[in-house]
Amino acid sequence: MATSYSLPLQERVPLKNTLQRTSDLLILLLLLSLLSYRLISLHAHGFLFLLSFLCESWFTFIWILITFVKWSPVSFKTYPQNLLKKFDELPAVDMFVTTADPKLEPPIITVNTVLSLLTVEYPVEKLACYVSDDGASPATFYSLVQASNFAKLWVPFCKKYDVRVRAPSVYFSTEFSPSSSPDFVKDWKHVKDEYEKLCRRIENACKDEHAEVLKSDEFADFSEIERGNHPSIVKVIWENKNEVEDGIPHLIYVSREKRPNHPHHFKAGAMNVLARVSGVMTNAPFMLNVDCDMFANNPEVVLHGMCLLFGFPHEIHSGYVQAPQQFHGGLQDDPFGNQLVVFQRKIGGGMAGLQGPLYAGTGCFHRRKAIYGSPPDLPQFHKHDVVSNKEPQLVFGDSRELLDSAVHIMSENIEFRSANFIDISRRIEAAKRVASCTYEFNTCWGKEIGWVYGSMTEDILTGLRIQAMGWESKYLTLDPVAFLGNAPTGGPASLTQHKRWATGLLEVLLGPNNPLLAVIYKSLRFRQFLAYLMLNVWAVRSSIELCYSVLPAYCFLKNTSFLPKVNEPAMLIPLGLFISYNVGTLMEYWECGLTTRAWWNNQRMQRIYALTSWLFGLIGVVLKLMGLSETIFEVTRKDQNSDDGKLDPRRFTFDSSPVFVPGTAVVLLNVVALVVGLVRIMVNGGEEEEGDGTGVGEFVCSVWVVLSFWPFVKGFFGKGSYGIPWGTIFKAAALVLLFVQMFVK
Repeated sequence: MATSYSLPLQERVPLKNTLQRTSDLLILLLLLSLLSYRLISLHAHGFLFLLSFLCESWFTFIWILITFVKWSPVSFKTYPQNLLKKFDELPAVDMFVTTADPKLEPPIITVNTVLSLLTVEYPVEKLACYVSDDGASPATFYSLVQASNFAKLWVPFCKKYDVRVRAPSVYFSTEFSPSSSPDFVKDWKHVKDEYEKLCRRIENACKDEHAEVLKSDEFADFSEIERGNHPSIVKVIWENKNEVEDGIPHLIYVSREKRPNHPHHFKAGAMNVLARVSGVMTNAPFMLNVDCDMFANNPEVVLHGMCLLFGFPHEIHSGYVQAPQQFHGGLQDDPFGNQLVVFQRKIGGGMAGLQGPLYAGTGCFHRRKAIYGSPPDLPQFHKHDVVSNKEPQLVFGDSRELLDSAVHIMSENIEFRSANFIDISRRIEAAKRVASCTYEFNTCWGKEIGWVYGSMTEDILTGLRIQAMGWESKYLTLDPVAFLGNAPTGGPASLTQHKRWATGLLEVLLGPNNPLLAVIYKSLRFRQFLAYLMLNVWAVRSSIELCYSVLPAYCFLKNTSFLPKVNEPAMLIPLGLFISYNVGTLMEYWECGLTTRAWWNNQRMQRIYALTSWLFGLIGVVLKLMGLSETIFEVTRKDQNSDDGKLDPRRFTFDSSPVFVPGTAVVLLNVVALVVGLVRIMVNGGEEEEGDGTGVGEFVCSVWVVLSFWPFVKGFFGKGSYGIPWGTIFKAAALVLLFVQMFVK
């Protein structure tokens, strides 16, 4: 019950960005000037200028989208100290952790995430932690059982000494202060020793899943289990039966039923099972979901999340609260361009000033009623309430326990009602039933309610559905940051992640729930539509960037040009564009506290992702639309220390994947073109050719492409994982020869 309405829970802070706007507008003006030059000169230069005009029109379109998104950034300051002053009690929160493969996502990483959640500063009796294990691994279950025992030591230690970093692997990576009290030092050493024992037990169990410790009655459900073909497994690892305020939250293990002939819908399917299982067990009105490697870095993160969920006059302003994806232990200068620091601050902050950030799949607080398809409680949004117009069984399924819990959630003002606590162990059979692979048949799960199916990026699609109903979302930026995870390292892992993103984003754009239909027929706002569109076209951008990357090489080989000559006044346009774009983006990195090297790494990796991951994402979606193939969900390796210890984690690595072929071909083509061009310049005595001959502009562009793909250049001479496989080189050379035969000869 509310007690005081005068205390603010949040404050909206507009961010000044006059210099940013000026820079973006200057770049836009130069892009438009370049397009004008192309149109004026089109009749004299023919097809090559037409192709350049089309590519540059696309770049201008993308820049307009980016400018719109970044135009009015905001941040939100939260006041968690006012929560308990304003409300007599806090609402319950169900916390979800998802893992899929114990090899790529080692259980010790999941354990650290779970332990960080069990120790957050929030009433223990209001919390429940659910772990979804799509690998149905007995080692993962064993690890969680052991973690629950360690939590009885870890939770009191964190609360007693106000430990700020509550993932033990990170906390114990540094030594205690020399000025620490003797009692603290004694407890610290004892807890660290117990944590190291925990790690050894988990490591041993992971090495041998047939170990004796995994053969007790507790593991009977895992006996003779077959991955991808097993019944539902729901186990209450720890239950806070007496609602002890200084105890440990509920901890529940869930592995949904899987059968070979039934679709499981990847992570979206796992999230829907968690929503249903938690619905019949604890049924908290709010849910927090994190990936297995995304631990709670700020112990007050749940309190801060509640400030944004309850800090506005109406619930419409916070359908979900998204924290930015940030990473710990990242490599210096972000050599693989996947730490997303500038993207989170500039694009994320800009979206916060619109209808709100996109749902990123992890680090997000949800209103259960919004996940259940309920629009904001305002008359103008009732048209989006497709759920209440159908029979409940056709919406949520025929589980009486789930139907009753859904009715409770859909009731008005339920957030602060005292929960009717039940013995969750008595709900295991009901939970297993809603976790079966056939439960969703003839229901609205995956369509109008829950996490939406139909895309590799189920998070983006689900957030779009929620915002299309009229909900806003809020951006939770904290210091220290809310959650921290592991960024993938190495070439293959990073490219796999971006390929999945590009594929899923394009699936959203081409699917029945795309943002264009949402802005026309539903309540998605126009500028928010532009924000979605900016991301949805990642895969499409690959084809344009590929075309523009081979243009300078084509010009060298054909002895023609697509840029003005140095002695032409029009040369100032592309020159100004080149300088202003690079200086503008460099200033963004400096503003975010990053180095020039980090800026360059991100610039070149964006080129590499576009011509590898994004391109294959485009090809995959095209093949899917033609009915020739289905997209495959690939799990990204979470363990940063899993590779051969002899490998340098900062160096780009290769494998035999075809994703490396286009980048290798582009490098080969531009290197060959540069050699041809340099020979021609030497023959001409070092002077730039007059007329349509290749000029300095083409030379700079070709060199820039080669520099952007420098990891590939080094790969030609590298050995082992550092070298490009000969099979990839031969395929790339064949593509280059085909290009020369078709377009240059």
